[in-house]
Amino acid sequence: MTPKNHCKKSTRSLCLIALVLACFAFVPEMLAALPPEIPGNPDGCYPAFTTAEGCNALALLGAGIGNTAVGWYSLFSADGTNFNTGVGAGALALTGNPGADFNTAVGAGAMLLNTNGTRNTATGTDALLYNFNGEFNDAVGAFALLNNNDGYSNNAFGDSALLENLHGVDNTAIGDLALVFNDVTGIGKANYNSAVGAEALYNNTDGDSNNAVGFQALYANTTGLFNEALGFQALGSNVDGATNVAIGDSALFGNVHGSFNTVVGDMAGFSMEGDDNIYIGATAAAGITSESNTIRIGDPLHVVFCYVAGIVGATAANGSPVFVDAKGQLGTVTSSARFKDDIKPMSDVSESILALKPVTFRYKKQIDADRIPQFGLVAEDVAKVNPDLVVRDKEGKPHTVRYEAVNAMLLNEFLKEHRTVQELKSAAAKQETIIARQQKQIDALTAGLQKVSAQLELSKAAPQTVSNKP
Repeated sequence: MTPKNHCKKSTRSLCLIALVLACFAFVPEMLAALPPEIPGNPDGCYPAFTTAEGCNALALLGAGIGNTAVGWYSLFSADGTNFNTGVGAGALALTGNPGADFNTAVGAGAMLLNTNGTRNTATGTDALLYNFNGEFNDAVGAFALLNNNDGYSNNAFGDSALLENLHGVDNTAIGDLALVFNDVTGIGKANYNSAVGAEALYNNTDGDSNNAVGFQALYANTTGLFNEALGFQALGSNVDGATNVAIGDSALFGNVHGSFNTVVGDMAGFSMEGDDNIYIGATAAAGITSESNTIRIGDPLHVVFCYVAGIVGATAANGSPVFVDAKGQLGTVTSSARFKDDIKPMSDVSESILALKPVTFRYKKQIDADRIPQFGLVAEDVAKVNPDLVVRDKEGKPHTVRYEAVNAMLLNEFLKEHRTVQELKSAAAKQETIIARQQKQIDALTAGLQKVSAQLELSKAAPQTVSNKP
């Protein structure tokens, strides 16, 4: 409520009080008679535990007992009601129906129009002014729960707290203008809200089951449900987002419609709009304006180291390696063709790794105090050979080597060498077959030559016969 509207509301209430009191002036004098005061007792003391002091205070008491009225027309028509206390001009002026008992109103116009309400407490000018049937309400502060009609079990502490509430139940507002527009539509859905802090849940009309602690926490919320805001202007822009948790000054401040977010830390998710996000740490998600289904822990601009318990020493038998990019995003590399374009053989691309120079080294002391010997590659050297094999930092400088890519290229080179070896083996097998065939041929020729040679030897050794016939 703006100060201007607030003044209008105050003026309207004062006019109403004046009008009601003016009407009281026309009540016949015979109705304005109390029982005689008890002799010897102080002024204002009457039978049946009744005390009245002021013009027409408890004028129509009837059979009521235990009532106290101090002020002009306070408890004016309290006919047959019991144990009510009205202090101030017009306090509980119209309370009179049977059962409207145990009310306490302190302040001009406090619970002025109450007719049937019971067990209410109102302290402050016009507090619970329009309450007709509401029960178990507590209003402390000028105009607190001013328009309440039949809402029950509400608690309002602060100037104009729960001012517009008509039928809402079980709401708690602590702070000036807290839940000021709650249930202004009068449809009775704005229930079970708690607001602690000036202007907390200020614009809530039909939102249900919200908790806001801090100045202007959930300030813009109108219909959002099940939100938790703790901190100065936490969830301050939320209008209809539901089931959000924001803990920290200005946490999730810019969210308007997003739901199911959990944010912990001052200004965490400050400008963000989206659903199902988890942010932890002051200024986490700084600069992010729209995203969903994301977890961010810490501000990457300021957080340098991260320690997570429960990982070291815990064995996972299956899964995927986790990578982190220069922006701090965690993820795994997928190998499915569903996520790939331009698939083609690696061919000779992998030959660049043959120029890499593996080294041994030790990390500097600020990184590894134990100075354990390491084995690997130098990112700057690798970048000179193949720039695609390095991961760069946020400044564009080589930071680490894509060893998984190197492994894939090594596999390609191995397969190429393997194919070469297989081809050589195949050629050698063919050569062996040819050689074996040739060996058989040689053996056959050798055997043939041996036979011919043997025959020649036999022919040489046979005796020569000379014929003597003429």
